[in-house]
Parts: sequence; C-alpha cells; structure tokens
Amino acid sequence: MIRAQGTVGPPEVGIVAARRVGSAVQRNRAKRRLRAALGSVDLQCDTAYVVVASPDVVSMEFDELVRRVRAATAAPLAGEET
Repeated sequence: MIRAQGTVGPPEVGIVAARRVGSAVQRNRAKRRLRAALGSVDLQCDTAYVVVASPDVVSMEFDELVRRVRAATAAPLAGEET
C-alpha cells in the first residue's frame, strides 16, 4: 500500500490488480475484497491511498486481509513522526 498526503477532503483510494493476480475474474474478486476490507477500517481524511493487490488477496481469510489492511493504513506517512 502506498499512502501519501492527498487533497483536502475525504480519503482517496485507488486499487490496482495486475495480471499477476490471475484471470480477470480473480482480479475483480481481489478488488472487491480489498474494497470491503478498506470499508472496515478508518481511513484518514486528506490522505490518498494506492492499494496494490497480490495474488494472496484472492484466497486468504478475510479477517487476515482486514488485519493486513489495518496495519498498512496505520503506518506513518513518510516524514511523519511516530
């Protein structure tokens, strides 16, 4: 996940699922699962997120996916103090 300062307002999210994730059906499933996982975590306003799907997203347990998304969104921005 790439996270950066975005425009003022609600969080902006982009999801990328390249061909290495699998067939078109698998890529779409990965994006749907990531959208659902992102919906269950708090995203910061004024922040842009780019989520890159890995092949694991299609088959991993949803709770594990949410845990990983939560951990990735909690990481500080570059140059931000912890």
